[in-house]
Amino acid sequence: MTEQTKTIEELDAQIESLKEELKNVHGTETEVYARIVGYYRAVKNWNKGKRDEYNHRKLFTVDETFSDQPDCQQELQATLFNETLSSENENTGMKELSAPADYEFFMRKTCPNCPPVKAFMEELNLRGKLIDVDTDEGLRIAAAKGVFSAPTVIFYDKNGTEIARAHNVEDIKTSIPEMNLAQAV
Repeated sequence: MTEQTKTIEELDAQIESLKEELKNVHGTETEVYARIVGYYRAVKNWNKGKRDEYNHRKLFTVDETFSDQPDCQQELQATLFNETLSSENENTGMKELSAPADYEFFMRKTCPNCPPVKAFMEELNLRGKLIDVDTDEGLRIAAAKGVFSAPTVIFYDKNGTEIARAHNVEDIKTSIPEMNLAQAV
């Protein structure tokens, strides 16, 4: 049995030739599909405006600490379906929603649905904070709170507990009863 040995120079020469071969490797074009108005279509077939919009999209990622929580899926589903925390009314036996004390409004400059929500929120007698998810800080806050779309309004009670989420004016009206909105500070 003969053992083949190579010198360092021969190994270096072989490595250089392999590097040169790698520079000349050309693959095939990857076709990217994305959802557009309810169906999937190849991005290369989109019109110029849609392709430009696609290039400006930002992906939201869930922070590892959020996804490691055992009940995070149930909590996320609850907030996405606008479920609210409630307390039992002792006199009537009916559930009563907590009155909102303040809110956070997550928006983007290019969002076509954000201006009507912003205008509606400005009319309410409620303290609020505007968070632009186009900024690094805003994107970090959105990811930490599980916000995946704009516009999103998160309502908090006087204790700072989230009581509802809404994504448009109609959601706001149904998520928070008008009586509680009128009582808001």
